[in-house]
Amino acid sequence: MRTLNVLSLTRISAEDRAKIEAVDPAVRLTDAGGWFDGEYRETWPAFSANRYLAPNAAGKGTREERDRLLADAEIILGGWPFPFDLRARAPRLKWFHQRPAGASNLLKGDLWGSDVTVTTSRGAGNTLAIAEYAVAGILHVAKGFYRVAIERDAAAFDARAYRPWLLEGKNVCVVGAGGIGLEVGRLCAALGMRVVGTRRHRRPDQPLPPGFAEVGGADDLDRFLPGSDIVVICCQWTPETTRLFNKDRFAAMKPGSIFVNVARGEIVDEDALADALERGHLRGAALDVYVGEFEHAPMERLWSHPRVLITPHISGASDQDRHGAIELFRDNLRAYINGEALQNVIDWERGY
Repeated sequence: MRTLNVLSLTRISAEDRAKIEAVDPAVRLTDAGGWFDGEYRETWPAFSANRYLAPNAAGKGTREERDRLLADAEIILGGWPFPFDLRARAPRLKWFHQRPAGASNLLKGDLWGSDVTVTTSRGAGNTLAIAEYAVAGILHVAKGFYRVAIERDAAAFDARAYRPWLLEGKNVCVVGAGGIGLEVGRLCAALGMRVVGTRRHRRPDQPLPPGFAEVGGADDLDRFLPGSDIVVICCQWTPETTRLFNKDRFAAMKPGSIFVNVARGEIVDEDALADALERGHLRGAALDVYVGEFEHAPMERLWSHPRVLITPHISGASDQDRHGAIELFRDNLRAYINGEALQNVIDWERGY
């Protein structure tokens, strides 16, 4: 019986190890979580290292030992960050699975566009937590909670300045009605909002997801924007969606509407967003992401704006870990062994 070498670059629990090893007796799993932290600190921007690595984390083993781990691996389970030169150091690698959902996480490494099959955890993340964050962001702006900081700094209340919304009856456009977007739509509908959404491709024969009044294709976005009180970005960052929301799209949005982004900052032209806020065209924005979030702080025009809420990509965090990456990896591992098709394979041209 041949040995199937599986290397995890992210720490895994004893329970998750047991799930993976139970797939087949041929699986030999090596947990190298934390081993590469020193390399990440040297090769990734300092902002990323400080954000994602434990203080003083320096990694384990020698460079030669880490190279041997990579060289022996046929399958790698990765997280964030990851070695930029992973493909070059793993000549036997056939399949890489990353625990995060976004394919764009891998753009800076040599896996992108390579001959290795790469899968993501799209649709298997903490989608409910992210959807709840989106609703919280909507409420933050709709109820005028951003006024609290303004009044605290001024040491004076201005009750007339709040102008709170009633969310029932408002129109929401979910851009990217996939795993996260479907949860956003469901929660918004539960609050009495009318929900429409877009997908890259929408088949007319597909039933409407729970809570959605309409789901269109990418070309329907411009039709939805003028009537939407709230726009929530949940789509993948790809060449097609880079700066999807530019000056023209913000101008097309309903005056006084709310903008929420829980996807990737690069989907937004941030200068155009700041302009729309400063001229009063948008009521406010809630952003869990921003352009260059792994390298530097947010744009000052947005971070300092009183009607903008910015957080450091924490929408998926909660007191309950419902991330399904290991279950998805386990199912794909079984399919890999049986010679069957894998789920969530990245299409390099499509971008996810």
